[in-house]
Amino acid sequence: MYREMKMEDVERVLPLYIDYYNTREECQWTPGTAGKRIRQVLGMDGGYGLLLEDEQGPADFAMGYFKQYDDLVSFILEEIVIERARQGSGLGSALLAEAERRVREQGAAGIELSAVNGQMHEHFYAKAGYGNAKNFVMKVKWF
Repeated sequence: MYREMKMEDVERVLPLYIDYYNTREECQWTPGTAGKRIRQVLGMDGGYGLLLEDEQGPADFAMGYFKQYDDLVSFILEEIVIERARQGSGLGSALLAEAERRVREQGAAGIELSAVNGQMHEHFYAKAGYGNAKNFVMKVKWF
């Protein structure tokens, strides 16, 4: 069952977030840093999350925020997390499609996202119709 994710859900989704990123992406998230990250996204003006729950509790989620431009609103997808044991089953695609439907209903003209430059992510997003922006290059300066 899909439902809007709330701040009260943060503690319940932490194990999913930490397991996915620390195992799959070789990150080093802790409950403190992951909780802060999730609360930052959900708590910002326009923050929105979608949670898929089953009888065992939270299984997958997506979150981001609505971003206002001069002539439209876009949804910035910050995270999509699929429980490792459920990856490859189509649940990620279904979650992304449901998130697209819901943010479109709320007025978004499209979804923007940044993804890790890797084959798994490229395949997942291409399958859902996402392409690389031709007029946008991400810039970064690390200190």
